[in-house]
Amino acid sequence: MTRLPYPDYAAAIRRESQRFRDVLADCDPAAAVPSCPDWTASDLLWHLTTVQHWWWAVITNRPRSPKETGYEEPPRPEQYDALLAAYDDAHAAFVAALESADPADPAYSWSSDPADHTVGFTYRRQAHEALIHRLDAELTAGSVTPFDPVLAADGVDETLDVMYGALPEWGRFDPEQRYVEFRITDAGSSVWTQLGVFNGAAPDDGQVFVDEKDMHVVPDPGVPADAVITGTAPDLDAWLWHRRDDAGITATGDPAALEHVTEVLSNAID
Repeated sequence: MTRLPYPDYAAAIRRESQRFRDVLADCDPAAAVPSCPDWTASDLLWHLTTVQHWWWAVITNRPRSPKETGYEEPPRPEQYDALLAAYDDAHAAFVAALESADPADPAYSWSSDPADHTVGFTYRRQAHEALIHRLDAELTAGSVTPFDPVLAADGVDETLDVMYGALPEWGRFDPEQRYVEFRITDAGSSVWTQLGVFNGAAPDDGQVFVDEKDMHVVPDPGVPADAVITGTAPDLDAWLWHRRDDAGITATGDPAALEHVTEVLSNAID
């Protein structure tokens, strides 16, 4: 899929972050977040505060990683009004740093794709981070508004490619000749994934993965899909993030391929 222009990502970060803040400003700090059961409204607010503060450090200290610069997360305020003020400060600093940087500048990224180690990765990743957490805030407050379909279509690709498709350098993806098409009806486009298995041993905790079901985004392979998952961009984007049910989404094709996808997508992402 064609990615959005960087000014569009910047506008989305500003728009979705502001809506997130507006919704939570009127929320009970102790309200449960339905889409993130372990969080309250206060936790959700602090989460995006620390996320944007961390990416501010990424951009400000580029191309070094926050770990290389001795980054420390700021202390969490106790009072809700102080949490809101901390969010405002973190957001303003993050946006100012991001928009003053060239998207082509080298910058840290946890992505396994070397092409993603630029400021441009942050533009795109944080546009979708803000979008999804705006939805979390609205679900908490009980007043959900629609997704921008263009941003959501890009989000389907980003979620499958970056969030589910990240391949650590210590792991290996062994592809199979089986493909699943995610068909975005209102965008007239599709995201194709190839099924396979993941193998590797994590160096930090020694966890070993053997033939774990996996899938990765690929160009249109030019062969019929083994399974097709169809829906509008907003529905698919929210569904992939486990923020809504599968109402309006259809899945057809080989049951084994669909079971494979279901297992991969069962891993929740925040």
